[in-house]
Amino acid sequence: MYRSVEGGALWTPITAAVASSFGVAVAAHPREPLRAWFAPANSDARRMPVNGRLVVTETRDGEESFTARGDGLPARDVYHLVYRHGLDSTADGEVLALALGSTTGGLWISEDGGSRWECVSRGLPPIAVLRFA
Repeated sequence: MYRSVEGGALWTPITAAVASSFGVAVAAHPREPLRAWFAPANSDARRMPVNGRLVVTETRDGEESFTARGDGLPARDVYHLVYRHGLDSTADGEVLALALGSTTGGLWISEDGGSRWECVSRGLPPIAVLRFA
């Protein structure tokens, strides 16, 4: 995972991630530029959640610190991978909802900024892209 504050001219690695610094999916807060959520994975070679537990890590300070949030997400023996467009946040930022979709057809929604997740389905086809309408 990398971050740019120069409009993409210079990139620096994000190394403070709680679960892993290898992440595919990212959702940025629509109004708070230092706040974002990541769905980390082990590595490019081991595309599965770290320690078999699905979490979404959140930063509120532009990568200085991360909090792993997994309440309501599968906690063990998990093989859900989240593609880069499989995590999204509402565009207005008023009601901060997040949606998370996996390659194995799992879909979860959080209506409180990622603190608590609710499973919508585990039987969908692989989810490549999620967007709030």
